[in-house]
Order: sequence, then structure tokens, then C-alpha cells
Amino acid sequence: MAIPSTNGKKVQGDEGVAVVNGVEEDDDMVFDPSAPPPFRVAEIRAAIPKHCWVKNSWRSLAYVLRDILVIYSLGAIAVYLKNLTWVFWPLYWVAQGTMFWALFVLGHDCGHGSFSNSSTLNNIVGHFLHSSILVPYHGWRISHRTHHQNHGHVENDESWVPIPEKTYKELDAKTKFFRFKIPFPIFAYPLYLMKRSPGKSGSHFNPYSDLFSVDERHYIVTSTICWGLMVALLFYLANLVGPLLLLNLYGIPYLIFVAWLDTVTYLHHHGYEKKLPWYRGKEWSYLRGGLTTVDRDYGLINNIHHDIGTHVIHHLFPQIPHYHLIEATKAAKLVLGKYYREPKKSGLIPVHLINNLTRSIQQDHFVSDVGDIVYYQTDHDMAGKTRR
Repeated sequence: MAIPSTNGKKVQGDEGVAVVNGVEEDDDMVFDPSAPPPFRVAEIRAAIPKHCWVKNSWRSLAYVLRDILVIYSLGAIAVYLKNLTWVFWPLYWVAQGTMFWALFVLGHDCGHGSFSNSSTLNNIVGHFLHSSILVPYHGWRISHRTHHQNHGHVENDESWVPIPEKTYKELDAKTKFFRFKIPFPIFAYPLYLMKRSPGKSGSHFNPYSDLFSVDERHYIVTSTICWGLMVALLFYLANLVGPLLLLNLYGIPYLIFVAWLDTVTYLHHHGYEKKLPWYRGKEWSYLRGGLTTVDRDYGLINNIHHDIGTHVIHHLFPQIPHYHLIEATKAAKLVLGKYYREPKKSGLIPVHLINNLTRSIQQDHFVSDVGDIVYYQTDHDMAGKTRR
């Protein structure tokens, strides 16, 4: 059955199954995730203990020191064992790439101002961390702020934004293939930095991009210069130690980091067991958009990547330091009720999320051009499936 866009109205589907806002649901399911919540942002804020808002610069710096020590230790071990066995390298690539991802999360906290109360410290540490993994700190910081401020809005969101049906149909076959086929989408981040998403224009490196205001251009110049210095350093190191060793020490772990970033970002906003709404016009609000984010459990990785999987409260209140997110979420759930979706518990390694990722990328292709409450629809030709 093709799912229609209903613009918030309920229609009857096949075999007595209701279709609400374009999503099939059983008669006994009474919760509508697109309904305006019976609480406000202020009520969620009030439920969170006051100490959860306190930023401790020394504690944040300790996490930076921890991650850097692990990264340098892994690098030293890799150099020592480089001629011993190739069995070691895949283990090193995954471990080091995961640590690069942990560095990104701390730089991400700097961008939100949740790292410390000092904007100077935030910017210095943020530039150091993000430049070291080839992320333009200010360029990404500003576009990520746009994502938080507009999450859940079809046109205005910034990160993994849904493509309207008209724009989707205008995409060439190559673009569709690379965006919606595994594994390429989980390596799309560098391209996003250069070109953004389909239907949007601009670059995170260009101070004149429409991503940035006139007053922000000098920030972009600074972060682009820092990014360029890191690229120059990598060329120097390639000449010093050889390109093959640098590829193993840095290049492949960088790709692992990119895969982490794209996968985690995607799963926080897509791939829930039941489809979640996207909004336009008067139906969108900061609260309703934020409530469509999804918490995820990453097992052993939770602590390594600083509990970024505790994402709903982070999205609503990005000022809360990462080390308070679990406690803040526990308190906020009393207010959120069914609007909070308890994450499926992970084993040591979060392999259960692979199914969520692959299923969503194969099915969630575009949203309707009309309607203020819409859900992802499937291009059955792209998915290789027959319409029901």
C-alpha cells in the first residue's frame, strides 16, 4: 500500500488499519508522536537538577587529556609494532578511529559552549581538537547551531535533512545511488563539509557561504586557516615517515572516525522502529522538532564517546555538559512520558544498530512536497521492492 501524505489527518488504510499522518498504526495504538506535547520546554528544564547545568573546565580538560593520552599511546604502539604483524593494524584502525570520534565529541561540546564558561577556552580547545581531525571548527560550529535551532524542520534543518519529493525526483541516478546505498552514506561527511546536502548550497570553508552571516566571516577564515595548517602538517609527516605509514597511522583511522560521525548523527535523527514526523510552517516548533531525536545505547562505546548517545536532552539543552546528560535525562523522562523513546539496550558492541541504519537508508528517501506534518516515504525503484 502506498502511504499518502495526510497533512495531519487520519484516513483508513487496508484491512482496517488506520493511517495517521501517513503512518500505519493499529487501532489500539493511541499515542501520536506528531501531536503537540502537553508540556513546554520550561517544564522539562525545571525538572533537571540545577547542578546538571554546571560546567567544570578542569573536568572537561581532564577528558581531553585522557583521550589524547590514549591516542598517543595507540600511535606509539603502532609505530613499535609496524613491522611485526599486519594482524595488529585492523585493531589499531578501529581503536584509533574511535578515539578520533571521541575527540570530535569534545570539540563539539566546545562549539556548544558546554565545555566551559569561557568562550576563549572553548574556541582554543575546539580549534585544536577539530583541526587535528580535519574539521573546520567555526564552520561546523555555526552550521551545527543551525541544526539544533531548526531540527525537525523539512526546509531549515541542516544535518541529514530530508529531501522534498520534487527535489528528490530531480536528482541524477548517481547522486541517489551514493546517498542511499550502504556503505557510501557513512563516509559522506567530508563531502558535506565541502558541498552540504542535496538541495542546499555552500561550503563550511568559504566565509561568503550562505551558511554564515557577515559578522561570522572572520571566524570561518580562522578555522579554515587552522584546517589548512593541519593538512600541511600531514603532508610534512608523509614526507617524514612515508605515505604508507601515515595512511595506517592517520588516514584509515580518519575514515573510521568519519564512519562513526555519519552513523551516529544519522541514527540520532532517523531509523527508529516507528517512523517519526518532520514539520513545516506553523506545525514546527523547537520543542516538537527536538522531541523527534532518538537516544541510542552504544554499549562499551558510551563512555568512550562521552555519552553522545544520550541525545534527546542534549538536543533540547546543548548547554548541559556531557557528563551530566544521563542524570538530566533520567529526571526529564518524568515530564516527557511517551515522547521519550527508551533506547534498546546494547551488548558490549552496538551491532543491533546496524539493522536500524541499513533499513532506514534503504527506506527513508524523501518527504512529500505538501503538508505541514510529513513522514519519510520510499522510492521503491531505488529500494528494489515492489509496491504493495
